[in-house]
Amino acid sequence: MDEMDAVTRLPDDFDGRVRLFPLPELVLFPHAMQPLHIFEPRYCEMLGEAMAGDHLIAMSTLTGGNMAGIGAEPGIANTVCLGRIISHAEVEEGRHNVLLMGVRRARIVNELDAGRPFRMAMVEVLDDIYPPTGATDRGQLKSDLLEAFGEVIPVSVNSQQNLHDLMAGQMGLGPITDIISYTLPFTIEAKLKLLGDSDVDSRAAKLVRLLKSGSVDLQADAAFEASDVGKKNQQFPPPFSLN
Repeated sequence: MDEMDAVTRLPDDFDGRVRLFPLPELVLFPHAMQPLHIFEPRYCEMLGEAMAGDHLIAMSTLTGGNMAGIGAEPGIANTVCLGRIISHAEVEEGRHNVLLMGVRRARIVNELDAGRPFRMAMVEVLDDIYPPTGATDRGQLKSDLLEAFGEVIPVSVNSQQNLHDLMAGQMGLGPITDIISYTLPFTIEAKLKLLGDSDVDSRAAKLVRLLKSGSVDLQADAAFEASDVGKKNQQFPPPFSLN
């Protein structure tokens, strides 16, 4: 097993129970890296439990409103991304910088009353599906996706070199769709649809349509580089709201 397999593999005793970290305006994808700054006591407790155990946290997306009236927890999207803590530093007492790597997409089956200050849920892990019927056309689909991606990223030496590396490399279509989906500024609704689709061919086709729709144009944004793919060029720590 290589280093990447070790990071992305779920524990053998994984039973579907996950710790939920709900945040607004954030959709994590497998293969992407997300920096977090954790300081609320309940999430510090969640972090401590994760660090002492499987190192897993499920990033979920707040959808707004309550699930069941006054006093209920805020609503979250049904699809989440399991992330593994790959780096942790306590920067001062009660404040932690964490680097989380997305490892698997999952669907919430039901939330659990686990007697903890943070939310937990039972989830169904969604493995990537490569339909046999799409095998013949998958290479062309990958080319179409990278061509559409190349049309929206800035024309620069770095971005074009990284695009060339993606085109020439051995990275599969599934990881490529997830990295592009995470990196580009699509709407939260669009990202959640991409996260929720475990059919790789279907997900790639949706992404091609999004890229060709004209909703994303980074040509004028000199700050964006394809080298940011999988890193997410953003404020660290990112802004938080009560959730």
